[in-house]
Amino acid sequence: MPAVQIKRVYEPLATTDGFRVLVDRIWPRGVKKETAHADVWLKDVAPSTALRKWFNHEPEKWPEFTRKYTAELKRADAMEQLLDIIRKHKKTTLLYSAHDEQHNQALVLQEFIKTLVK
Repeated sequence: MPAVQIKRVYEPLATTDGFRVLVDRIWPRGVKKETAHADVWLKDVAPSTALRKWFNHEPEKWPEFTRKYTAELKRADAMEQLLDIIRKHKKTTLLYSAHDEQHNQALVLQEFIKTLVK
């Protein structure tokens, strides 16, 4: 099974990152495209704007955010593109910009991927 890890886009590039996929809907603040080292930007696998604004990185909304975002992922056309990338690379790193490393969309996306890629 291919490895899928997550990492803040603000962390330095590492040789262990493999193929890097930015999974934010909006470009990370203060990050230049050439320093992000994202191989591809799949903004359509990120939470919808409405869901992102509703969640507002409030930990008490985490369980409901996880449920709603998972429902969005099940309907996201871009998921197939992401799964193709994961299947083609030994290691894929999902890049996100949220400050909260315990409550962010990349965690939900990583868990969702585990149910699909065997």
